[in-house]
Amino acid sequence: MDEEKFYEAAYKGSKKYSQWNIKTADATGFGAAADDYMERGIDLNEQLIHNKPATFFMRMRGEAMTGAGIYDNDVVIVDRGLRPMSGKVVIAVLNGEMLIRRLEKTFNKLRLIPENKKFASTEVDASCDTLEIWGVVTYVIHAL
Repeated sequence: MDEEKFYEAAYKGSKKYSQWNIKTADATGFGAAADDYMERGIDLNEQLIHNKPATFFMRMRGEAMTGAGIYDNDVVIVDRGLRPMSGKVVIAVLNGEMLIRRLEKTFNKLRLIPENKKFASTEVDASCDTLEIWGVVTYVIHAL
């Protein structure tokens, strides 16, 4: 008995497949000569989000980080997958209160430093303070 033959598409799909894999698409199968000089549009998801499941957008309130270019009503992009390192701007939950500050780690101290002289820096005492670094700020979006 003959086996039944099944034909299927050569492309089976991939999670690594992105719009970078196709330069042009044309119904005839041939790109126009001018397509070689055409530029792709800018995709902000590709530019700003590197770890999609761990990335969040947050609207900021307050003026504690104006020295770092983060103003009231700005939107920050926060990546929870990045490791918080000294010098990075982080979203921290200190004793139940969510703050945006610059993280400073030294050998035996941990401080949350605002970028505005009107605010005092916060030294975290491990014995009485509960601190969780919620995520690392990667980008700021604000209107001009």
